[in-house]
Amino acid sequence: MDPQQVLTIGRDGLLTLLLVCTPLLVVVLVVGLLVSILQAATQIHENTLSFVPKLLAAFATLGLAGPWMLSTLVDYLQRVISSIPTVVG
Repeated sequence: MDPQQVLTIGRDGLLTLLLVCTPLLVVVLVVGLLVSILQAATQIHENTLSFVPKLLAAFATLGLAGPWMLSTLVDYLQRVISSIPTVVG
């Protein structure tokens, strides 16, 4: 196994990680921004008001994008496992 193969596997893993995490992070970021604007406009600063909508949005996103996330991770894992014989031998 040469350093180029290690870097390629690591790079693919990081890109897959970014690809899978992006929908969840974007949705929680947008919901957090909207809640912050609402809190600033109404001057209601309660911790549960910022936490609960983000949690619900995260669960909804996982429900909608979860199968795609799982299939992306499974595809990456299958590629890595199937490349073991060529990397080792």
